Amino acid sequence: MKAQREPALDQVVLKPLVAAALIEDLGRRGDVTSQATIPVDKQATLQIKARQAGVICGMDLARLAFALVDREIHFDSQVQDSDFVDAGSVLATVQGNARHLLTAERTALNFLTHLSGIATATRQIVDSVAEYQTKITCTRKTIPGLRIVQKYAVRCGGGRNHRMGLDDAILIKDNHIAIAGDIKTAVKQAKDFAGHLIPIEIEVDTLEQLEQALDAEVSLVLLDNMSLETLRQAVKMCQGRAKTEASGGVTPQTVPAIAQTGVDFIAMGYLTHSTTALDIGLDFRT
Repeated sequence: MKAQREPALDQVVLKPLVAAALIEDLGRRGDVTSQATIPVDKQATLQIKARQAGVICGMDLARLAFALVDREIHFDSQVQDSDFVDAGSVLATVQGNARHLLTAERTALNFLTHLSGIATATRQIVDSVAEYQTKITCTRKTIPGLRIVQKYAVRCGGGRNHRMGLDDAILIKDNHIAIAGDIKTAVKQAKDFAGHLIPIEIEVDTLEQLEQALDAEVSLVLLDNMSLETLRQAVKMCQGRAKTEASGGVTPQTVPAIAQTGVDFIAMGYLTHSTTALDIGLDFRT
């Protein structure tokens, strides 16, 4: 089963991430285990295999890990990012210098297992609300340095990205409101600053705050930690006035009930900070 193909990330973006991971792993002396146990000119063929069913993400990162260690390694991919695979599926065959293959192994698998875990969890959650109009989005709760690829993995799983960083949208949260003085003042100042190209969203946690936000004419409201009944009321209040986004402690188990309230979006930090890695291994082929 294949999802709509997510455009690949540019190699210029990926290369520094992979290089940094390899530098961290190689340290001061390189792969001393492979140097000690494998003849310098030994050749080998290995297969990257999925040991669990899931959605694959990170193939370009894995390819780069091998290429940066040894440009002569041949990486033959059988799948692409966004593909769903069964347990036992061969994702790629890699062939070349045995020492170099094993040197790149862990870096390649770290990216593949982590990002495929995110993509798989996202696909499962997106499928669980397929009967509703609600869209699943991630948040800024990402591992430092990996935001671009983690958010890419969410898209490979069929989810959407919330803002990429602090610079591409205005999200007025509770502390902004407290320091600004009130919702009306915070929204006015945001509109004066933003111009017409930066979207403005405001976080509210009561229906009273929501009414104030709607009166201030924001285009999107983040409904924070509301009960299902309160969410239903909030959605009715916002119809024709603003888009709605539910957030706060959302889990895969609670997503369907939240979607049933009619919210437009559900934001889940879970996707990037709490998903389980997909089990993928590198096996020697005799």
